[in-house]
Amino acid sequence: MVVTQLPRFHYLVFKNPPPSFKFFPKPKVPIKSAASTLFSAPKSTLSTTEPIPITDFSRPDEPKLEISLDKLFVPPETQVSCDDSSLSTRILKGSNIVLSKYARDAQVVQAEFVKSSVRTEDCPSDGLPEFALVGRSNVGKSSLLNSLVRRKRLALTSKKPGKTQCINHFRINDSWYLVDLPGYGYASAPQELRTDWGKFTKDYFINRSTLVSVFLLIDASIPAKKIDLEYASWLGQNQVPMTLIFTKCDKRKKKKNGRKRPEENVKDFQELICGFFQTVPPWIMTSSVTNQGRDEILLHMAQLRNYWLKH
Repeated sequence: MVVTQLPRFHYLVFKNPPPSFKFFPKPKVPIKSAASTLFSAPKSTLSTTEPIPITDFSRPDEPKLEISLDKLFVPPETQVSCDDSSLSTRILKGSNIVLSKYARDAQVVQAEFVKSSVRTEDCPSDGLPEFALVGRSNVGKSSLLNSLVRRKRLALTSKKPGKTQCINHFRINDSWYLVDLPGYGYASAPQELRTDWGKFTKDYFINRSTLVSVFLLIDASIPAKKIDLEYASWLGQNQVPMTLIFTKCDKRKKKKNGRKRPEENVKDFQELICGFFQTVPPWIMTSSVTNQGRDEILLHMAQLRNYWLKH
């Protein structure tokens, strides 16, 4: 059976979250696919032109991820089949994302800070596509941004969480933007300031016409946080395209007191979020320390961006 993703850009279909989330109603039963064939997600090679088949050069100690066909993210105008022997070479390593014909021109050759804004209407008005990075304070957002552009101090990192207080635009290759948004959930920030951050970031998500996708960062070194699940459900409820970026996946050793490894926390988060959506959100495992997931994020951004530009 061939599974085809319909050519629509809002690729996530929201389902109401569980009753434990006090601001949302009771969920419906998720729609499940009958397909159950498993595939291992191998390593990718970054391409500046056409997609390159993925070859598995994984380290022996790296955990192998098995992904069922119904849990893959299939980009628009892309077909997958359980009988396709080459499918495993098209799945980005450490993710559930299938490469499409739009995965080209992914390399970052130039990056520059453009401006900081406190209102959506003050953001750049040149019409270039953009990707927003958001997550809890101290999730590693600035470090990931620096890793993506291969610059140590493009986005300044701080030992004090919650320092980012504006919508920060970074122009990439003079053709698209990475956007650093304020972190959420930092208890030491003044309540009034936290409220303002939430207000203008939500306004940005809903009213920014050039926003291609939000990349929601989740700390994979700790168990799922309610605030992250609520943030993901809000994005889905408002039909904001979203990709889950699991950070700090280099911390693989089990900690004391029965804490889980990153890959276990990633699996748990996916199980918790599956009741929110009828279609599976794309996700990628990353580490700013080892640069795991950097090329995969850029390829994913490229295929979303090129499809957005065409349509």
